Amino acid sequence: MNKLKQALEKILKQEESFCDSETKEINYTKVKDSADRIDPKLITLLADNKETKEKFFTKIKDVYVFNINDFKFFLDENKINNSYTQFANQIGLSDGADFLKDSGEVVLSFPYKDCVLEGGQSTEEGMDTYFEYSDKSEKYEEKTAKRSEVFFNQVLARDEIDRLFDKKALVNWKRHTKDSGKNGEAVKDIERDENGTIKENFVIKGNNLLALHSLKSEFSGKVKLIYIDPPYNTGNDGFKYNDSFNHSTWLSFMKNRLEIAKELLRDDGLIFIQCDDNEQSYLKILMDEIFNQLHQSTMYVQVRYAEKQLATAMRFHKLIETIFVYSKTEKPLFYQELTDYDISKYEWEISELGKPLKTLTLGNKKVDVFEKGKYTLVKKEKTSENLLKEIWASGKVLDSSSTGRFFRDFLTGRYSKDGYGVLYKVHGIGSGLGYRYITGPQKEGATKGKYYQEIPQNKTEESFVGAEKAISNFYDMASAFGNCRSEGGVELRSGKKPEVLLEQIIKVSTKPQDLVLDFHAGSGTTCAVAHKMNRRWIGIEQMDYIHDLPEERLINVIKGDQTGISKDVNWKGGGSFIYCELAKWNEQAKEEINGAKDYKALEKMFDTLYEKYFFNYNVKIKEFKEKVLKEENFKKLMLEEQKRMFLTMLDLNQMYVQESEMGDKRFGISKEDQKLTKEFYSK
Repeated sequence: MNKLKQALEKILKQEESFCDSETKEINYTKVKDSADRIDPKLITLLADNKETKEKFFTKIKDVYVFNINDFKFFLDENKINNSYTQFANQIGLSDGADFLKDSGEVVLSFPYKDCVLEGGQSTEEGMDTYFEYSDKSEKYEEKTAKRSEVFFNQVLARDEIDRLFDKKALVNWKRHTKDSGKNGEAVKDIERDENGTIKENFVIKGNNLLALHSLKSEFSGKVKLIYIDPPYNTGNDGFKYNDSFNHSTWLSFMKNRLEIAKELLRDDGLIFIQCDDNEQSYLKILMDEIFNQLHQSTMYVQVRYAEKQLATAMRFHKLIETIFVYSKTEKPLFYQELTDYDISKYEWEISELGKPLKTLTLGNKKVDVFEKGKYTLVKKEKTSENLLKEIWASGKVLDSSSTGRFFRDFLTGRYSKDGYGVLYKVHGIGSGLGYRYITGPQKEGATKGKYYQEIPQNKTEESFVGAEKAISNFYDMASAFGNCRSEGGVELRSGKKPEVLLEQIIKVSTKPQDLVLDFHAGSGTTCAVAHKMNRRWIGIEQMDYIHDLPEERLINVIKGDQTGISKDVNWKGGGSFIYCELAKWNEQAKEEINGAKDYKALEKMFDTLYEKYFFNYNVKIKEFKEKVLKEENFKKLMLEEQKRMFLTMLDLNQMYVQESEMGDKRFGISKEDQKLTKEFYSK
């Protein structure tokens, strides 16, 4: 093997995405595809190495130009297959040279794939509004029609996309706490942790694609879990989503959002996406492409009971929905419950603090119970390092004959005087007594429940105590789905997910204080469960029902909501969250319209409004300008009716104000909103 090839192989193996996930060998198809895309990761690796820089770059004045063809030719000529046949160890579809799954030439293709869909997710944003005079009613009637989706080509409309994705101004800030009223209280500042990262919980109203890009500067690489329940593209969704896209438009809609979602994930982060049969096959291929085939699992959830008789014209009754689980890298981090292990296998050292209240028999060992004290058990097995655990006990005296169930209930505070007691982390050690509980106190309001340890990447018997329980990929939740419509104190009859489902997802993919994101927040289930489980969270929703569903639900949560998983986690309320909105560009226009003195004034200002609000794609503005505005019937309308029609067009405007332009007085953004927006984006 020549020296250059050795150097090239060494540096290419530094990047996991250039290697096969199973064999760990270099995947030359992926490397060549990266070269065609001028992938910064590849260019950086090659440019940082003296030998590869000299071979594959040409210096022109002070600039080095990458020779793509030379690089690809070198790869083709020096690729060596060490096996008798290139297909010896794998089975799959091939084009004769490479597996189709590894080929950059065989991908899921659809119209507008290389475009950004401008529109949002609401029914209103999927329809055009226009006005037509009715001879029968002798007045202008407001009508709607399915609009043509607005797409920006990623190459031809680069400037428009850059502007679309730029950070947006945030307005209407308010903080909700346990003691604040329904309207919340003023946000004085935004709390950050010791690393400078925002540690607030957020409900954000606005187009979720633009909101995700606005989060990028602050939260890129910091989200541990993303769960979304997007529109299924069925036309029958309970939410007011634009849920009747054709396949290609829906895929563009999802692709745009998944690409930025991936940037927000931590390297060990996970994304869970729930869907039904309508789009799941296309979605799976799209996610394989975006997440480099890092498919961790497909979860199957029974969401309804089988009908004994057909209630619809459908021959098959849909009982199951799927949840695709993908990771950002090859090293995702899961958290899993430990099974019981026999403490009689180990010797323990006990360091006493004060006089014990009582002695318990655990397995074949005597364990002292101390009043508001602690002692440390040191596992003295032959392992790489001793495992330390702290055990806490409250002042109640336990009899050594206590049952495992009583012992468990005592430790979890179920028998405390106030019904609450101390909350505990649970460490799973029991054997034969029916419990698996060693305790450690947490702050009030924290989650009660079992302790989930990190599952090591290269686990051995010495790497952790106890055996991990396998994570199931099937959940029968038909009952939970059927009874969750009023969870959180908000009513939703269709499309709502039960809290117990999100509890399962959150507990296997996060630990307390990890950040959870849901950018199809809907009724707020993800955020509510994350809050009760002591995680940080961000929910994004565009529809006006954000106030009646997720915002109201989360207000109920911090005030102590007892539905859903509340009793299981001993939820008592507490915490806070901030509500804010992406700033729409329409306030100044409203003032100008309302200030018009007559039809002539409205007509005169229309040219200015037409240019300024060009991106109001929900109303047929051009038709209004060139036809309706000139009709005698329109001129004869009362001035207030004319203004109403102008305002109808502007009320649906989805053009948001750039953070960099929010100081412009024409947008009418308050000094306080400007201050908080700057604080949100500051590092």
